[in-house]
Amino acid sequence: MTPPRFTVVAVERREWPFTLRLPFRFGVITVTQGRQAVLRARIRTEDGREGWGVAAESIAAKWFDKDPALSDAQNEHQLRRSLELAEAQALAAGADTAFGHFANGYAAHVAACGREALNPLVASYGRALLDRACLDALLKLSGVSFFDGMRANIGGMAPHGVVADLGSFDFGAMLGGLKPAASIQARHTVGLVDPIVAADQAERVDDGLPETLEEVAATYKHRYWKLKVMGDVAQDVERLSRIAGVLDAGPTYHASLDGNEQYADAEGAAALWRAMAVEPRLARMCASILYIEQPVKRARALETSMAALGSARPVIIDESDGALDAFVQAKALGYAGVSSKACKGVWRSLINLARCRAWGGDYFLSGEDLTTLAGVCVQQDLALVSLLGLTHVERNGHHFIDGFSGRPKVEAVRFMEAHPDLYADTPRGPRLAIRDGALALGSLDVPGMGANIEPDYVAMEAMPKAAWP
Repeated sequence: MTPPRFTVVAVERREWPFTLRLPFRFGVITVTQGRQAVLRARIRTEDGREGWGVAAESIAAKWFDKDPALSDAQNEHQLRRSLELAEAQALAAGADTAFGHFANGYAAHVAACGREALNPLVASYGRALLDRACLDALLKLSGVSFFDGMRANIGGMAPHGVVADLGSFDFGAMLGGLKPAASIQARHTVGLVDPIVAADQAERVDDGLPETLEEVAATYKHRYWKLKVMGDVAQDVERLSRIAGVLDAGPTYHASLDGNEQYADAEGAAALWRAMAVEPRLARMCASILYIEQPVKRARALETSMAALGSARPVIIDESDGALDAFVQAKALGYAGVSSKACKGVWRSLINLARCRAWGGDYFLSGEDLTTLAGVCVQQDLALVSLLGLTHVERNGHHFIDGFSGRPKVEAVRFMEAHPDLYADTPRGPRLAIRDGALALGSLDVPGMGANIEPDYVAMEAMPKAAWP
């Protein structure tokens, strides 16, 4: 297909608050409340057709920028400012393909963010939502699903100076050969304050949903797990041993370790692995570990070799995936993979997939969560990881947030009725349906990026002007 060119003619930014049913600790923060950004973009194709698209993502504090001098509210305003800058650039850009809007605007957007002390990871957030909303609009106008549209290269992905290392890569052939699966395994996150067994709880939520790790394992029957570590070898080994006591009692499983930048350097992270390897209680867990995610603080992660730890288990970057060539830098230091997160951008994930194909060997993408909420957010991320060919993806929003909590009941029912394989009704309303550890994705094959149901925009708040810098 000839990739359609379009202009962005309008952008709307909204958000809404939500409350977690259980506290979630990762890295340096324990989250109990949150907000989700919802961005709409209206495009006009060169033949005069117009339509809206939508993207949604959590406004997460202490992940995109973990500077302890910044408050959570300042972190949120950083992301709002990134959205404002992405919107201004898109409205002034003129006609281009979907990929062209991203590639031709990337450097200028990062530079504009940099002038306001917004790092490249924060910059990627604004661009990611804008690009997803535009792509969603284009797919809906064309009457094709994300899977069919991307395999036909509707976005016009092609070699570009913004990814000079892929100057001769055949993106069309890669996209055309992708084979999205009908289901994917959900990799459950065990946060740093999550109760392992009932004795760990001083009080219960008692909402009829699983709370302890034992209950999660029995209810959802996961085969894949993501285990957070805190940066203290002794404490990490003890907590992981308690987790292993639960997981080892069940069927064969696979797991990833997520350091969330808690170790100061590569040697500290390697010391954790050595301690795990000699702990008898962790024998089965060590054998199950697929990879280790971002164990080292981003200030050092792309400065020192990861060869020692990488020789034991593959290591991937996540928070260090700021600049578009971060994976290239990481590869030279012994990293084997990089995370895919819709909040960092659809085009970034596809560029990194191309790198894995071009490099050969054992380079890979993983699918990681940033608390994707039920509805547009989780469906767009699931559509992306399915397109990439991933077989498992971290999912945590369904556990820490109660279904469509904070949204109108009628909105939740509409999504459930449109996607009966992905959601199930419960006494507490529609929720993500995990059956035997897996999520069914068949209903995502609809015009748009995994969803053609619109959320209730009237029930949302207008996004406030960013109080940044």
